[in-house]
Amino acid sequence: MHSMAIVIASDLGKDIAGEPLMNGISFKLERRERMTLSGRNGAGKTTLLRMLAGETSVDRGELVLSKGAKVAIHDQRPPRERDLTLRDYVLSGAREVVAIERELASLEQAMAAGAHDDIALNRYAQAQARLEHAGGYGWRERALATLHGLGFRAGAELDRELRTFSGGELTRASLGRALAGDPDLLLLDEPTNHLDIASLEWLEQHLNTLDAAIVLVAHDRWFLEAVGTAVLELEGGRGRFFAGPWHAWRKEKAARELALGRATERQQAEIERLERFVTRFRAGTRARQAQSRAKKLAKIDRIGPGPGGGAALQFAFKPAQRSGRVVFELTGAGLQAGAKRLLDGAELWLERGEHVSLVGPNGAGKTTLVEALAGRRELTAGKLSTGHNVKLAFLSQHSDELAPSANARTVLDATQHATQLSPGAARALLGRFLFSGEDAEKPLEALSGGERRRLSLAILMNGTPDSPNVLILDEPTNHLDLESREALEQALGAFTGSLLLVSHDRALLDAVGTRTIAFEEEALRSYAGGWPEYVRVREQRAASAAAGGSARPKRPPAAKRATAAKRATAAKRSNPPAADHRRLEQQIEAAEAAFRALEDELSAPAAWSTPEITATSTARHQEAKRALEQLYERWEAVAG
Repeated sequence: MHSMAIVIASDLGKDIAGEPLMNGISFKLERRERMTLSGRNGAGKTTLLRMLAGETSVDRGELVLSKGAKVAIHDQRPPRERDLTLRDYVLSGAREVVAIERELASLEQAMAAGAHDDIALNRYAQAQARLEHAGGYGWRERALATLHGLGFRAGAELDRELRTFSGGELTRASLGRALAGDPDLLLLDEPTNHLDIASLEWLEQHLNTLDAAIVLVAHDRWFLEAVGTAVLELEGGRGRFFAGPWHAWRKEKAARELALGRATERQQAEIERLERFVTRFRAGTRARQAQSRAKKLAKIDRIGPGPGGGAALQFAFKPAQRSGRVVFELTGAGLQAGAKRLLDGAELWLERGEHVSLVGPNGAGKTTLVEALAGRRELTAGKLSTGHNVKLAFLSQHSDELAPSANARTVLDATQHATQLSPGAARALLGRFLFSGEDAEKPLEALSGGERRRLSLAILMNGTPDSPNVLILDEPTNHLDLESREALEQALGAFTGSLLLVSHDRALLDAVGTRTIAFEEEALRSYAGGWPEYVRVREQRAASAAAGGSARPKRPPAAKRATAAKRATAAKRSNPPAADHRRLEQQIEAAEAAFRALEDELSAPAAWSTPEITATSTARHQEAKRALEQLYERWEAVAG
């Protein structure tokens, strides 16, 4: 395909109810260019996507798409048809591809009947090229494989009707449908909503390989940095196009604010924070090229986002009272959701002042676990001990704390009821969380997702007269825009108490977490460091598993070793004397230490830099593993 623009926008303008929403918006996109839209809520991002999709009129200027370009849009509107199966719904996004298959079939029949003129041959060649671009005759399998990437389990789920899925699942299905039809221009409004981290990582890779022009709106900085090649900034009705990655645009914007003399220290700190983000981002996503251990960057003082015109959230926690050294300790914990076993014999601890991220795929049990830690549900086994003077505040995923009640019908009622503040002080607090005068009187049931989140955070941060010293936050950034996320990140970074954070926002996990606890096969495993460190360990483990089958030989369990040893001692005198036993155990310990040292050495990128070196590394890993397994076998034979 030769390079040509898929879409050219010249001086686009749009009015809403007679008032100009935007004016003079211009940009040009080619295949494999991915433009992210930036701007506050209400700046017109979704409207612009719908103009590009032809769903909303263009009032001024000119919008030109390349001839025959196919456009697909994914937004927050749920599918209208509810009686289709997931399979049929997703494949319905590819009607053009089905039409091409039909055209090829009829041309083949015509040619078999003797039509060999140039027109038929040309049409056949063009249709064949278009089908190849969509993935050839295997395009259906490929389209359904995207559902797997988005977190659906293939097989049974494909034949379920849409009405049986939750709202979040339908949003993911809509994204799968937009990806299925091999679009030339792909328009994505908040594609990261309702995706867990594994699906986010899959989507980043997928979008980066698509031969399409992409325009997207997202609030996830890690995602924007991984995918975007350009930014269109919408502010005050005007558009400013910037060619380059997301962080470069943000630095340029901060430098612009600096030149205008707006809040100098703030912008300077903003630039430093971005540099830190980029360094950490690179360490996480390109672990092989990064040094084997990213040096811990000095945490710089976090300063809130620069003034972009309009109000910004002002978050700050009250100073936390000291709790005991260990805040939570979970031992031998079992946890179930219905019939599904989530944890079995799990351990977890949280120390005073620690900020810990809790990660795991959708459905692993993160919400269930934090509810148990917050005292909202029982463990099925094991013991939870809570430290001295722990004052806990819990933010649930769906702001369940905000159910309207007899004494709390409006935003102001709920705030006063929860915080015991006077009406004046409660209004001032709400103002800091972007609830202006009349917004404070809104009934709770009329609030949007973002408003509910902001209200929950306002109450949490200024909650009871007794300030919390332990926060458990379950997806606190859901429905929050980018500025609000950064303000929250800043406040959490400065929080002196303990924090347990569940989030799919990797930039937040990275900025706030000093340790990561991951759900792994019904157990909890602790990793030192933030998100990029965890990703690096995960990638190394995957590499060594790929190199040597399974990552690590199975040592006989301690209990089995002990009974075998007892049996051996009590058994016949003909068994080898104890000295041989000891020698064998020493050999095993030495071999285990050597194996660990080799795995450390092989975790460096240099060990996998060329095919030849990779082959050598793989052979060394397998040899060390084999030697260790032979020793284990001899030990078991001797012992029992």
